[in-house]
Amino acid sequence: MPESHETGFRRPGAALALLASAQLIISLDYNIVYVALPEIGSALGFSAQTLQWVVSAYAVAFGGFLLLGGRAVDLIGPRRIFVLGLVLYAVSSLAGGLATAPLPLVTARAVQGLGGALLFPATLTLVSTGFAEGRERNRAFAVWGTAGGSGMILGSLLGGVLTDTFGWAAVFFVNVPLAGVAALLALPLVPRGAVRRTGRRFDLAGALTATAGTTLVVFALVQGPESGWGAPAVAGAAVLGVVLLALFVAIEARSTDPLLPLRLLRGRDLGTGVLVTFLYMATFGTLLYFLTVYFQVVHGYDALRTGLAFLVPMAAIVAGSQLGGRLATSRGTRTAMIASLVAGGIGTVIVGASLTTDGSYLALLPGLIVLGVGQGAGYTLMFGAATAGTPADQQGVASGVASTAQQVGGAVGLAVLVAIAGAHTGGQVGPALRAATTDGLRTAVFVASTGIALTALVALGFTPTRRRTEHADVLEHVAA
Repeated sequence: MPESHETGFRRPGAALALLASAQLIISLDYNIVYVALPEIGSALGFSAQTLQWVVSAYAVAFGGFLLLGGRAVDLIGPRRIFVLGLVLYAVSSLAGGLATAPLPLVTARAVQGLGGALLFPATLTLVSTGFAEGRERNRAFAVWGTAGGSGMILGSLLGGVLTDTFGWAAVFFVNVPLAGVAALLALPLVPRGAVRRTGRRFDLAGALTATAGTTLVVFALVQGPESGWGAPAVAGAAVLGVVLLALFVAIEARSTDPLLPLRLLRGRDLGTGVLVTFLYMATFGTLLYFLTVYFQVVHGYDALRTGLAFLVPMAAIVAGSQLGGRLATSRGTRTAMIASLVAGGIGTVIVGASLTTDGSYLALLPGLIVLGVGQGAGYTLMFGAATAGTPADQQGVASGVASTAQQVGGAVGLAVLVAIAGAHTGGQVGPALRAATTDGLRTAVFVASTGIALTALVALGFTPTRRRTEHADVLEHVAA
């Protein structure tokens, strides 16, 4: 029978460590393969055109199945989907490390993406419903956000170390024990929960149209910069994806038990949260790429040195995550979210101004620290703020919606900002190319800072936490 989301962890400290570990696995896997791509390409015989699918297969499957994963959490239960996602990660990571040709590796990456699409909403639901609202939940989100925010940067460092020491397959094998042990620990640490009402059906038509439509749109966004936006495969996927998503909306409006109850999107917090999450990833989520290009192309850093360059930003993200949780408890989530975006935007402007062809790493540090603090706090807060007003039995699908916005936002933002940065480098060679690359990166970072300012304005739409709490207190007083 389906499980309840009313988990009530018996060992909350150990459970939180497990949930943070799961989030760390997702974040690591998102970009740990980047630095190993050259070795993967030469070892398995990828062409220059197909190598990107080692990354893209994961992104497309992750983005395409998130909404389905979120609904599965609501119908089947977060504990079961959490364990299933981890098992898929472990099995597909083993298959990826053992791959001897391009197709098996790309297939393994797609299955990893599916595992992520199940694991992310399950983890987020367990954090949202397993800890009491207020200080305890804010602390849980701070720990969870620390793992997520720092994991993306740690992936670059760990990928460099593993590839240099053990070869490219190590970036896959490392997930096998991590995910396998986490799946086993989930059995005693995550309770089954009480039985919920039965009789809810799975919206097959909605699931098919949502998954296919989102997958096609994400595919077009990922492949567009490589093949050109006018390429038949890209344009066709985009048009068909939009048509399927429109059909999905029509199906959901008429369904008695929809995959995504459309009324959820009319909720103030979730509607605002979807847009904030989209814009956050379209701005903050792209900066790692541009900083990597700056370190490697402009300054000639190798993979390991690039990873080491991100240690300071990672420490700042960890500090920001903890600060965000405390600020949410003392000042409210909306205030904390806006403050984090303002701080991150200021840091982004400082970083952009510090990108020069002859600039030193030390000159970048002030901006990277301020940026990291704001980025870490924002990541910690935005998902909890988005799902704050959602009923417990619909937390999974709400998490899936916010997560889908995250994935699509990252793809859209990267495509737009890469095009802006690339407009400066056409026809340039030698030192001129290096200078033009720097100019393009600087422009893209400044555009991202403008987007962060817009995100802060959108975040004003969140319900003030204090107002929501005071309203609840009034109701309790009246009831008494």
